[in-house]
Amino acid sequence: AKLMDDLIFYPPAVTNQKQWYRFITCGFIHADIQHLLFNMLSLFMFGRFVEGDFIAFFGNNGKLIYLLLYFSALVICLLPTYFKNKENHQYKSLGASGAVSAVVFAGIFLYPTAKIGLFLIPPIIPGFIFAPIYLFISAYLDKKGGDNINHSAHIWGAIYGVAFVIVACYLFSDFKAVENFIETIKVWAKF
Repeated sequence: AKLMDDLIFYPPAVTNQKQWYRFITCGFIHADIQHLLFNMLSLFMFGRFVEGDFIAFFGNNGKLIYLLLYFSALVICLLPTYFKNKENHQYKSLGASGAVSAVVFAGIFLYPTAKIGLFLIPPIIPGFIFAPIYLFISAYLDKKGGDNINHSAHIWGAIYGVAFVIVACYLFSDFKAVENFIETIKVWAKF
């Protein structure tokens, strides 16, 4: 329990004791085995495609850029939560869901027509349709509150994942990420 308390994202500890490491360490602890398994399964399912594309786009730097996406997302997705709760002594957050959301949405952006399912829903919904539904539900649940899930991290992780792909491709590759997204949906819409 002490180790968990030392690693969990606790905004007042960041603010008052300058424990900035908590932005990263909270991504390595989870509430329970189901939380950990769901995050790691999602990371594996989407991450292998995103990492493969990054290797294709960025060559020898692909794996490093993929790791940069994941670890920077751990921090970026928590910034809004931090600023909202920096003096809230009741607030704590843990898990890698925001960073996993960044990888999932990077995957959706790269493969917008790939079919996605969730829990008992079979993979029948194209990613570009699933994505706004997921974001809408996350925003609703974030506003509603009370379920001990940091929906804000999911939302900001998702936005960051897409933005990261666009910027990384623009800076380090000839791959036109936005054009690919639009063209893939146009081709899909013709069928």
